[in-house]
Amino acid sequence: MSKTSKEMILLYVFIGLFVLMAAISPAKFLSLGNLQSMATQLPELGLIALGMMVVILTGGIDLSITYTAALSGIAGALVLSTGYNAGIEGAAVMILIIKALLATLITALLCGSLNGFLVSYVGVSPILVTLGTMTLFEGVSVWLTKGGAVSGFPEQFQWIGNGYLGFVPVPILIFIVFAIVTGILLERTAWGRSVYMFGCNPIATYFSGINTKKVVMFVYLYAAILAAVAAIIMISRYNSAKVDYGSSYLLQSVAIVVLGGTDIAGGYGKVIGTVVAVGIVQVLSSGLNLIGINRFIVDVTMGALLIAVLLLNYFIGKRKQEKGVRKEAKKTSIAA
Repeated sequence: MSKTSKEMILLYVFIGLFVLMAAISPAKFLSLGNLQSMATQLPELGLIALGMMVVILTGGIDLSITYTAALSGIAGALVLSTGYNAGIEGAAVMILIIKALLATLITALLCGSLNGFLVSYVGVSPILVTLGTMTLFEGVSVWLTKGGAVSGFPEQFQWIGNGYLGFVPVPILIFIVFAIVTGILLERTAWGRSVYMFGCNPIATYFSGINTKKVVMFVYLYAAILAAVAAIIMISRYNSAKVDYGSSYLLQSVAIVVLGGTDIAGGYGKVIGTVVAVGIVQVLSSGLNLIGINRFIVDVTMGALLIAVLLLNYFIGKRKQEKGVRKEAKKTSIAA
């Protein structure tokens, strides 16, 4: 990363905010409990944001991603609650948990395949498809739960969302693994390069011999997988599943992706940018809450920060562009 890249600027902002919050309230902000709390809360939004980023790289958007998480979480929760009773223990509990994880993953893949099929093979606009499926998944979720919460999980399942390995919360370890996997898939595989190419120019990508339909289909499937992982952490942490769990993450995830430097028109974006942007939002939210700032002021501060970073990126990009034009003009004059 260059010193003036979007991702490096975000890293400076993250470090600056972390130091500022630590200086304002060192005893509370730097306490082990607060750091663990931030590491536990961050992964759900972070995974949803990574899924959204992958879709936005193609120039699309997935408005149904939070309800994909909700519906798949409810499917897993129903398997757990119907199969669990005080009498089962040991291996039977582990088999039940594996069944619930599979139910969550399969449900999410069905949701993702519906989105992917309609966008890539039928050719409907991503915003229209996912707006429709968002309502569809919400409706199915309400029908399954009757608007209530599904609870009654084995204690072992709660370890995924509330457990620790040493002093490190399990959810942040899961997030790190999937962030690395997403980075490798996008940066080191043919599929990842095709995603960037498609985002830059879908027609040129098609005529270069790449099966763009398969590329886009896998984009929505991968976003659904990340939503399923977020759902597993969420229902495990809350020890229940409900339709509106995570619904507030939709616009936040879009804002984080844009804040992380991803081009909303597609073609550019890095996992590290999205990860740092999630970290900024988490530090800002936790830090301001700790020092007793009103929740509405927290939202205003996040909005102002988003605008400030976008403006900074715009002016840096413009300056680079002008510098490049001057260099080209100089070369032309020397050649003449």
